[in-house]
Amino acid sequence: MNYTVQLGDTIAKVAYKFKVRPFDLLLFNPHLYSEQSYLSPGLVIHIPKIKMEQSNIVSDIQLRTEFGQMDLEKKIPDLKELGIVVDIIGYSVMNKPLYALSIGSGKKEIFYSAGWHANEWHTSKFLTQYIEELALHQEKGLSWHGYDIKKILQEVRLYVVPLVNPDGMDLVLQGIYEGHPYLKEVLAINKGMRRFDHWSSNIRGVDLNHQWPAGWEIEAKESPQEPWSRHYSGKAPLTEPEAIAVHQFTKQHSFAYVLAFHSQGQVIYWGYRGMEPLESKEMVGRLSLASSYTPIHTADSDGGYKDWFIQETGRPGFTIEVGVGTNPLPIEAYGEIWSNNCILALEGLVL
Repeated sequence: MNYTVQLGDTIAKVAYKFKVRPFDLLLFNPHLYSEQSYLSPGLVIHIPKIKMEQSNIVSDIQLRTEFGQMDLEKKIPDLKELGIVVDIIGYSVMNKPLYALSIGSGKKEIFYSAGWHANEWHTSKFLTQYIEELALHQEKGLSWHGYDIKKILQEVRLYVVPLVNPDGMDLVLQGIYEGHPYLKEVLAINKGMRRFDHWSSNIRGVDLNHQWPAGWEIEAKESPQEPWSRHYSGKAPLTEPEAIAVHQFTKQHSFAYVLAFHSQGQVIYWGYRGMEPLESKEMVGRLSLASSYTPIHTADSDGGYKDWFIQETGRPGFTIEVGVGTNPLPIEAYGEIWSNNCILALEGLVL
């Protein structure tokens, strides 16, 4: 059969959908060069009819496909069914909704965020799966790795923004194509190149984790001076709608502490210019023991969300660098990321 590529599709996702191997798609579609080839919306590809043994069909989507805005939106009905509250806190440059998920009824508010950088899709998948599992264990009254979920969620309310940078992440996963509203701008920033594995900025070439008024001038001076695939801080703090949305959301709440998930390095940054409270050191020790990740006081950088939160509130903030390698990490890296971070995220609820 023939299949017309949709927004958000990748070779891995299409292969999973039709229960074939990515290799089979390449074999029957000579115009696809490799498993990393982009699938542009509207492209027609042939789906081979292959009778595979049931035991050979990959059934674990969590370990076999990438994750982007379309995948998050497909999950939202299931999340609502589990009692997770879904709100829209703003919109991206390309007018994609920025979703906030929340669970729990306690007075203590905690905030987890991910998907800040375009080539860090594993973090968005992780937080989406994590809050879904949290809701499932709450619904069934089950403990999870020794944590009494029902009791914990009576004491805390967890807020999660799993995908801060949907435009950039979709660019990394699907590439640029005719009809894309930022085709010319993106190609100009990328110097005509049509591979985007290295891209971490939003669609306008601004790094959303360099946008924060905490030493912004220092970071901006040491970073690219025009829109770039990474590290450009923008013309001023908080110019990008994605950063503005998270800023307003944070100001509307009284978070006891925040965890921002990034990749990669398997480390946890916990300080900012000595402004962090004393309890941060003990807290990061607990997160380290729960994950095997190494605590590091500071990344010697400025302008980050965690930096701003510590400076603004005097409360603890942590940047979790999941996985190890070169972004974007391969699909196979997700197994390690899940196993090393689900207990970290559980411990994060009881710090």
